[in-house]
Amino acid sequence: MRIAIHQNPNIFNHYSSWSIPWIEYCKEHNLDYEVVDCYDYKIIEKLERFDILLWHFFGNVIQDMSFARSILYIAKKMGLKVFPDFNESWHFDDKIAETYLLQSVNAPMPKSWVFYTINDLNNWIETEGKFPIVAKLKSGSGSNNVKLIKDSKKLLKYSKRMFGRGYSPAPRVGFKAKSQLKSSKNIGEIKARFKKIPQFIETMRLGKQLPNEKGYVYFQEFTPNPGYDIKIAVVGNKLSFIGRNIRKDDFRASGGGDLFYDKNLVTKDIIESAFRIADELGFQCIGFDYLIDERISRGIIIEISYGFSHTALLNAGGYWDREGVWYDEPLNAPKNILKNIVAKM
Repeated sequence: MRIAIHQNPNIFNHYSSWSIPWIEYCKEHNLDYEVVDCYDYKIIEKLERFDILLWHFFGNVIQDMSFARSILYIAKKMGLKVFPDFNESWHFDDKIAETYLLQSVNAPMPKSWVFYTINDLNNWIETEGKFPIVAKLKSGSGSNNVKLIKDSKKLLKYSKRMFGRGYSPAPRVGFKAKSQLKSSKNIGEIKARFKKIPQFIETMRLGKQLPNEKGYVYFQEFTPNPGYDIKIAVVGNKLSFIGRNIRKDDFRASGGGDLFYDKNLVTKDIIESAFRIADELGFQCIGFDYLIDERISRGIIIEISYGFSHTALLNAGGYWDREGVWYDEPLNAPKNILKNIVAKM
C-alpha cells in the first residue's frame, strides 16, 4: 500500500495544511508514503505507483479550485482511494451548491434564496422580501464578504454591483486584523496571531488571483441566536466540535478566532442530524456550521466544508460516538481520515 500526499512546493505551506498530520501518521505507523506535487506535468504517470491520494486543497488558491477536483477524480478512476472524494469536494467553497445539497436531504437550515437576474430579485422584494437578510458570496471563508442588509434600498445597491463588476472573494487585511484583535483575550494571543501574519499575507496574495464573484445574488434569512455558532466535525463514526463566539458589535463568528469548548451546547438533535446528513450524503469527513435558532431552540446548518482547523478541533479534548457517548480522546481529523481509509483497504 503506497500513499501519495500532495504538497505544492511553489505555494506557501500553510500551518493549517492537513498534509502535516498525514505525514506524521504515516511515520508513526510505518506506512509507505511519498510527498508529491499534483501539478507535476507527469503526475498521472506518477500516480500509477500509488494506492491512496490525499490532497487538502484550498479555496483561496486558483489552481486548486480550477484543477484539484479533476485530478482527484481521475486518480479515483485509476483505482486509487482519494480524499477528499467526489462527495466531499464537488461543492467545496460554493455556498449555493451547499444550499441546494442540504435542501435535497431536508437538513435543518435557514431560509435561503438565490437569484440569477435582477428582475427576479425585484419581484421577491415586492412580494415576500423581509429584512434584515444576510448576503454572501458563494466562495470565501472566515466571514469575508458576508454582509447584513437591513432594507431593500441597500439590497438593490448591493445587487447592482453583483450583476455588474461584482466583488472579490479575496480576504481583506483590515477586516482580518480587526477581527483577530477584537477576539484576542491577552498579550500572548496577540503575539501568537502576529506570528501568522506572513501566512495571511501569502493567503491574501493568492486570493487576489481569484476572479470577482458576480452574476447572482445569494442570501439567507437572519437567524436570532445566542451569540455563538458551533463547528461540528464528523469523521466516520466520530463527532467533535468547536464553539465560536460572534464578534463584538457584529453578527459573524467564523474567522474571528474567539473559540470556546462547552460540550453542553452540543445537543442531541445536533449530533443526530449531523450524523444523518453525513451518512445520506456519503461524507468521509465534513464540517457543519451550526447556529442555534432561538425561535425554535434547535441547531440549523448555515454552511458546510470538508476542511476546517484540525488544530482547533483537538482542543475540544474528545468526541462523541453514534450513541452519544463521549470519549476523552482528542479527535485528529486528518489522521482519523487516513486511518479509516487504510482500514477499509
